[in-house]
Amino acid sequence: MIEIKGVSKSFKNETALDYKDLTFEAGKSYMLLGASGCGKSTLLNMIAGILSPDRGRIIIDGKDMSAAPQKEKDRFRIEKIGFIFQDFKLINEMTVADNIGILRLEGIDTSGMDSLLTRLGIAEKKNKKVKTLSGGQKQRAAIVRALVKQPDIILADEPTGNLNYSIGEQVIKELTQAAKGKTLIAVTHDERLRPYFDCVIDMNDITGSPYDVAQGKAVE
Repeated sequence: MIEIKGVSKSFKNETALDYKDLTFEAGKSYMLLGASGCGKSTLLNMIAGILSPDRGRIIIDGKDMSAAPQKEKDRFRIEKIGFIFQDFKLINEMTVADNIGILRLEGIDTSGMDSLLTRLGIAEKKNKKVKTLSGGQKQRAAIVRALVKQPDIILADEPTGNLNYSIGEQVIKELTQAAKGKTLIAVTHDERLRPYFDCVIDMNDITGSPYDVAQGKAVE
């Protein structure tokens, strides 16, 4: 379970982002909708421990990770979180297999790579350099890299942002299926993808007072 309590984050020359209290339940998938600048990606980065809130707490499985030392946050992210970045963060001159296999340097078991590559339909690209892949294939490779460590939490920042709708829809289908039983939080601007998630949160409304995810509305 991930709990967001009284969290606020500000950046230089920008208005502070104040988040309503949120709870993300284990094993469910969440879609974060909203206009650019409403704090979707910032929230993912705070959950991952890449950014720290200015105030408030981010509690994961009962532990206040926002108060943990950065070294502990980094280790938690490596071991427990699969982060799918909007720009993939793949190394173009390396093969798909090497981009995923590099996780072994962090002590991550990547033995499930072949199965995931097959499941996501890119097994034949395993030994191809990333620079030769299409946008959809790169996205699938990034998903495999995030899932191979069998994380408890999957964070996806605009996983369909660089794809046309038909390819993006297929990627979301594959991602939500592969993430079954895990906590998935995905940022997107495409409302047409709503049916693939257990819960949808409009981040344009996530300011001020507590927000009931299950009911999809502010708490009275």
